[in-house]
Amino acid sequence: MSTPDVTVEAVGHVAVVEIHRPPNNYFDTALIEGIADAYERLDDEAECRAIVLCAKGKHFCAGADFSRPTEDRLSPGDLYAQAIRLFRTSKPVVAAVQGAAIGGGLGLALSADFRVAAPSSKFAANFSRLGFHPGFGITATLPRVVGQQRALEWTLTGERFGGEIAYAAGLVDELADDGEVRPAALRFAERIAASAPLALTSIRSTMRAGLAEEVAAATARELEEQTRLQATADFREGVTAAAQRRAPMFTGR
Repeated sequence: MSTPDVTVEAVGHVAVVEIHRPPNNYFDTALIEGIADAYERLDDEAECRAIVLCAKGKHFCAGADFSRPTEDRLSPGDLYAQAIRLFRTSKPVVAAVQGAAIGGGLGLALSADFRVAAPSSKFAANFSRLGFHPGFGITATLPRVVGQQRALEWTLTGERFGGEIAYAAGLVDELADDGEVRPAALRFAERIAASAPLALTSIRSTMRAGLAEEVAAATARELEEQTRLQATADFREGVTAAAQRRAPMFTGR
C-alpha cells in the first residue's frame, strides 16, 4: 500500500498515512493521488477505523513549489481531480499539522475531519500574495470550518497566523506542545477508533453529506479563476517575488 512518497502504517485500529517529501513536503498531483489511493485502500480495510495524516520533516505541507521552472509546475485541473477523491472516502481523518500548512497545504489539512497543531504551527491561504485565486477547494472548506468572515479575511489578506489563532478560530481542534503534534493526533484518532466502526462511517457520511460535491463545484470555479489570473502580470510578479523571497510589487495588470 505504501509508495516512496506516501507510507501507510497500522497502529491498532488507526492507519498512519505519512507524506515523505521532507523538509517542506511540497505537493503535486502525484502526491495527492498517492494519498487518495491510500485512503481508498483503507476504506476496504476492516481493521482501519480512523486515519492520521502526517508528514516527515519540518513542515506538514508548505504548498506548491513555485521555485520550480514553469514547465515543471503542476496542472491545477489534474490536481483537483485527485483532491476531490480525498473527500469521497469514508474513514475519519485527523491531520497532524507540524510546521507550515500553506496554500494548497492548508487545503490538504482542510480535507481532514480534524486538525491537531502546535502553537508554532503556521497557516496561510497566501494565494492573494501571489496574485492568484485560492484553490484545492479552500473557498468551500475554509468557510465551512471557520465561518465566512474569517475565511474572507484570511483569503484576501493572505496573512500567516500561528497555531493559537487557528485554534481560537476553530481551524485547529486540538493544540499540542511543540514536538508532540503527531502523538496527540494519534491519541485523537484512537479516541475515534474506540467507537463502533459501522456507526463511525454512518455518522461521518451524514455529517459530510454533499461536501465532495460542494468541493467539486468550488474547484471548478477556482480553476476558472486561476486560469484567468495566471495570464496576468501580477501573477508573474507574485510568483517571481516568492521565489526571490521579496515583497511583490503589484500593478493591477
